[in-house]
Amino acid sequence: MRTPNSPNGGFTLIEIMIVVAIIGLLAAIAVPNFLKMRTEAQKRACLTNLERMDSAKQLWGLETGKTDGDLAAQSDIVPTYLKAMPGCPSAGTYEFRAIGEKPTCTAPGHTL
Repeated sequence: MRTPNSPNGGFTLIEIMIVVAIIGLLAAIAVPNFLKMRTEAQKRACLTNLERMDSAKQLWGLETGKTDGDLAAQSDIVPTYLKAMPGCPSAGTYEFRAIGEKPTCTAPGHTL
């Protein structure tokens, strides 16, 4: 029969240190990849928003007889052509610009 203070029970300090080192190594590999993929997903979402805004602006111009260079206000587009004004997931701000010009975002790398 074993006693509660048996020296053969539990894990040794070396075993625990090895497990912690393995977990640390996996975290060191996973965290930068997670951050990179998160940034890439935010960029793709922003580009999709810019494309939707451009399509809505072009459709508004076509239906109202506007030509290249005419400006579209946000009130002209939302809520008729866009359900709501999208927001950049990277905290950038959008600018509609004139018909014939692509909308822009202030976040770096978010351009059509």
